[in-house]
Amino acid sequence: CRLGVDMLTIHASGGGKMIAAAADAVAQHAGKKPLLLAVTVLTSFDADELAGIGVARELPAQVTHLAKLAHANGATGIVCSAHEAHHLRQVLPASTALVTPGIRMPGDAHGDQARVMSPKEAMQAGATHLVMGRPITQAENPAAALNLVLNSLT
Repeated sequence: CRLGVDMLTIHASGGGKMIAAAADAVAQHAGKKPLLLAVTVLTSFDADELAGIGVARELPAQVTHLAKLAHANGATGIVCSAHEAHHLRQVLPASTALVTPGIRMPGDAHGDQARVMSPKEAMQAGATHLVMGRPITQAENPAAALNLVLNSLT
């Protein structure tokens, strides 16, 4: 918090006590309070990857479980795939930030991302913030790539 960051991420799988401790630390900070974002299930995971780490729940159910746990313990935002954003909008308060990695323009390579969505689709699904790294940073012309993304949202 002392660094003045806008967002701070933790893993929701750390459990309720950890999330609550992080939320308390943010609340105790006298300055600007960042969004406390709880990561649910990585966008590089599909059902097989989730099962491979011993999680028996279906992927959407695991995301919902972790998102509710995070919210109940003070997280102000959730990191999730845009594929889960619409459902989370139904079960979490409207003020909850939904940060969605795995954003790709149509036709972009997915890379290691298993659950991707276009910027416009993600916003329509309920995302409040988009995470789009490599398609911009590794583009031949990053500024032009970013402008394509911004134009796709209008």
